[in-house]
Amino acid sequence: MRVAIVHDWLVTYAGAERALEQILTLYPEADLFSLVDFLPPGQRGFILDKPVKTSFIQSLPFSRKKYRSYLPFMPFAIEQFDLSGYDVVISSSHAVAKGVLTNARQLHVCYCYTPIRYAWDLHFQYLREAKLDRGLKGLAARMVLHYIRMWDVTTANRVDRYIGISHYIAKRITKIYGKEAAVIYPPVDIATYVPQAGKEGYYLTASRMVPYKKMDLIVEAFTSMPDKKLVVIGDGPDLQKIRAKAGSNVKLLGYQPTSVMKEHLQKAKAFVYAAEEDFGIVTVEAQACGTPVIAFGKGGSLETINPLRAAGSNNDTDRPTGIFFYEQTVEALKAAVQQFERSHQIFDAKHMRSNAERFSTERFNKEFKAFMDNALLHHRS
Repeated sequence: MRVAIVHDWLVTYAGAERALEQILTLYPEADLFSLVDFLPPGQRGFILDKPVKTSFIQSLPFSRKKYRSYLPFMPFAIEQFDLSGYDVVISSSHAVAKGVLTNARQLHVCYCYTPIRYAWDLHFQYLREAKLDRGLKGLAARMVLHYIRMWDVTTANRVDRYIGISHYIAKRITKIYGKEAAVIYPPVDIATYVPQAGKEGYYLTASRMVPYKKMDLIVEAFTSMPDKKLVVIGDGPDLQKIRAKAGSNVKLLGYQPTSVMKEHLQKAKAFVYAAEEDFGIVTVEAQACGTPVIAFGKGGSLETINPLRAAGSNNDTDRPTGIFFYEQTVEALKAAVQQFERSHQIFDAKHMRSNAERFSTERFNKEFKAFMDNALLHHRS
């Protein structure tokens, strides 16, 4: 059985790449395809140091830094991969990978992180933040995104089976593509993220600094609470804007390696997260470290965090692992922090660790392999 695995682009090791790593572990003989591959030599271990078959976008001017700017060419580029010699195609897709061409003989399973965010639910936010919501450039951008949406829906039928990374994403797959999706949560390396004794008095947040992550909201909220310390880990386009908003009680560390991230997660009083996430691996890593989470109560967080209930209604069976706030505002976040301060003694590291273990790498591998075996059996019958 020949297997092809198609990933959107290979430029870093983030959440989608962690899932790709495990899929490659399950199918080590598979061939790997990607629109571009700019992984440095020392960071190719998670793809088993495989050669990657790339598209023509790899060779376009400035593609190493500006590959996203070639979005209008991506649908055409992904369709140029000749996969006709494979029995099984697995697309690892948050953009266009699911649109590869397959035939009726082949089984195509898509592990979908999300339908294309900037073409669907973040359409207007993306245009505003890119300053493309007016003028001729804005009109051109809207036309491109309209084309992407049309192509995205048209190619939905190229997939035989969908797997969403959460029930939240499965609902979006049904709404946008009209397809049912199974749910297999992404793998989280809970063997690395383990509890350690000795909490310190700071709150922690960590993310790529892009607008929808709402890192500026968290920094603003803590700047207005000067008696509370916040440590911020992450880098990205909004770093300087966020740095300008940070008070003296906010410490920005920029990008940090896994070892530093883990140490801060283990020692933090609580982890704070304000994004509407498709799943949210870092909030599970925090819980694996025995650290409670203060998170925006929408999206994948509703599936990974057991919330603290109203005062007086908690009991031993509730096992809360975090607190939700339901508006992405400074006031709502401050209220959640204050609620945590009043009730932090309720949170038990053992409960948080137990909840995180639901998302282990071993569980992912077992569920993904069982799904693929079942899909292949039905496809052949």
